Amino acid sequence: MQGSNKGEIALNGKGLRIGIVQARFNADITDALAAACLAELEALGVAAADIHHLKVPGALEVPVALQALAERGGYHALVALGCIIRGETYHFELVANESGASVSRIALDYRLPIANAILTTENLEQAVARQTDKGRDAAQVAVEMAQLLATLS
Repeated sequence: MQGSNKGEIALNGKGLRIGIVQARFNADITDALAAACLAELEALGVAAADIHHLKVPGALEVPVALQALAERGGYHALVALGCIIRGETYHFELVANESGASVSRIALDYRLPIANAILTTENLEQAVARQTDKGRDAAQVAVEMAQLLATLS
């Protein structure tokens, strides 16, 4: 976790069930995001058996799978993984805006933390530079928010 809060919160994922939805589009990036996220979840104590990892075609399909997991229930938090790289058309803005808004809406509608690690970058180099840190950050956010909501229940 970046910023001034680093190290202030003891993260413990023991007993948490986490769902991960990964877009396959830009697979080299999203596979690296997933590897970093899964490694960090394990480091935080989340059991492999308590992680449900799904893959979908692209960033616009991520929210549909997140919603299905939220409706299914039993998860303490979800993680959205994807990579949208700016191209020459307006499609980048459409996919980035719609996927981001949909992820937020599902989190609010279901009162379920969703760590949004759908990268939106100008180019491949920016995506590569962020893939590991953002995957790790997504795991930390999922665990922290699951802990927080448990204290508020």
